[in-house]
Amino acid sequence: MIRAIIFDLDDTLLWDNKSIATAFEKTCHYANEVAMIDPKGLEASVREKACELYASYDTYEFTQMIGINPFEGLWGTFDDPGKSFQRMKEIIPAYQREAWIGGLERIGIRNPALGVELASRFIEERKKSPFVYEETFSVLDQLKGNYKLVMLTNGSPSLQNTKLEITPELLPYFDEIVISGAFGKGKPDPTIFEYALQKIGCTSTEALMVGDNLLTDIVGSARVGIRSVWINRENKPSHPDILPTFEIKSLEQLFPVLDTLNN
Repeated sequence: MIRAIIFDLDDTLLWDNKSIATAFEKTCHYANEVAMIDPKGLEASVREKACELYASYDTYEFTQMIGINPFEGLWGTFDDPGKSFQRMKEIIPAYQREAWIGGLERIGIRNPALGVELASRFIEERKKSPFVYEETFSVLDQLKGNYKLVMLTNGSPSLQNTKLEITPELLPYFDEIVISGAFGKGKPDPTIFEYALQKIGCTSTEALMVGDNLLTDIVGSARVGIRSVWINRENKPSHPDILPTFEIKSLEQLFPVLDTLNN
């Protein structure tokens, strides 16, 4: 019998990829308005430069463990407790500026002042662009009260809490929220899943993990014996060595899964 459902946040409940894409689109459109810059070319260039820079810092291994991607780095502050987060806090302002300045340079535009302006504008555009999947709230409405609901998300507490602050309707649904940066390790490390189970007083066989990421959500839950549901909205290819218990294309398809497991 399933008593608890553990949800990933980004690209499971929140459409984070769309939020980032929208922030890029609006920022690069502004660059086109003020300086006749090809928006798509600029976005591709900044994304590339950001990934290169991000991987070059001494915080990279930490960000990989906690689960913070380069594009989250473009708008986060990382004002969180701990030596590694404080190091990120030092680095991030320059990273955000240099990603845009360097992205402009890659397409032949040397304009540091514009790069700084675009870096700041991207942060504001991301905050103004929270997207929640259309089905998220209707599904949570039906689950609330019937199951213990847990949010288990990789990332920094400051950034993940900012996402929740700009979509405040999500918070009341959850009995527990576990953020990897506060715990100290991220998915797929088994200890964060064990911690989540401990918080709700459930065994691994009484819980179900729902997430979009095979390498974090599905691998991690399998390591502690939690059955999993891979939400694969974009028809991503499966992985021969990573086998979710169930695969669905929308959260609405979670209900037949629960019926199967509970009967």
